[in-house]
Amino acid sequence: MLCTVFDVQKLNKQLKELENQELSPDVYSNVEKAKIIGREKRKIDDLLQKINQVKDKLQYFIELTDGFTQEELENIDGINQEISALQQNIEDLYISTLYNGKWDSCDCVLEIHSGAGGEEAQDWAEMLYRMYVRYCDKMQYEVKVIDSLAGTGAGYKSISLLISGANAYGNLINEKGVHRLVRISPFDANKRRHTSFASVDVSPIIENEETVQIKQEEIKIDTYRAGGAGGQHVNKTESAVRITHLPTGIVVQCQNERSQLQNKEFALKMLASKLEQMRQEELEKQKAEQKSLDKKIEWGSQIRSYVLHPYNMVKDHRTNEQTSNTTAVLDGDLSQFIIANLINRNN
Repeated sequence: MLCTVFDVQKLNKQLKELENQELSPDVYSNVEKAKIIGREKRKIDDLLQKINQVKDKLQYFIELTDGFTQEELENIDGINQEISALQQNIEDLYISTLYNGKWDSCDCVLEIHSGAGGEEAQDWAEMLYRMYVRYCDKMQYEVKVIDSLAGTGAGYKSISLLISGANAYGNLINEKGVHRLVRISPFDANKRRHTSFASVDVSPIIENEETVQIKQEEIKIDTYRAGGAGGQHVNKTESAVRITHLPTGIVVQCQNERSQLQNKEFALKMLASKLEQMRQEELEKQKAEQKSLDKKIEWGSQIRSYVLHPYNMVKDHRTNEQTSNTTAVLDGDLSQFIIANLINRNN
């Protein structure tokens, strides 16, 4: 059955080819190529492991239940645990098939921007930052702050994170859009209910030769002193870099590296990735319009509401997935929303 759904022989052949490429002198001396091949290897290896787990569990279950009646099966100790374990393996395998987007396996940059509303909105941006850091901890992703602008008194006006790990972009692209918070404001002496907004943007880090070329005359480069952590060298020299792409108005910033050159190189990589993403999204939008699909992919769509008063609820407006466990969600438990959106994307 699994061999019908998955071409295991083809997957093993692809894995062997990648292993051979990895040993090539061209790849060995090219860090970016090595990362791409390593990522593809891990993806295929992970899928093969899940296929084998399901095959082994199915075989074990067949041998375990051979010759038993339904009534006898119900009285076997531990049979329900075996069934649950098999169901979980099959579910994990199914979820693996959902990461079929062009850049799903890429690392990504996640940017949070507070909306209008001063301290209230800036505090909400910090709450989202904490939520995503905790989600990344659960997923064993590496997180690095690459740029931040502190709020006036609380939170962040904006903060950008470089997130690295298996299917980082494939998961976090589902968070792109406007996030709405309803709560009793901790900044209001009269304890009134407030609504705050923050936007999340997610871009893949595309590390291949197909990345768009950026013309020097199309960009404006500004340097400035970095803020936050980094030591005296970072804070006393203009090592931070801001690049504006004049034809599109896209702005990228980086201040996490110690040298201006390193910040410039990474900012250019971010810009190239955003331009390629914009090009791809425009193609997808045109296809959707041709098929008369009513799926919004633009940055400004409100995607999720977090209500902390007068009741507790987090609801995703794209899939209608919801939960009353707001504490768990704000502590990074986002899997149910992300998986629901992955399923929705593949329907």
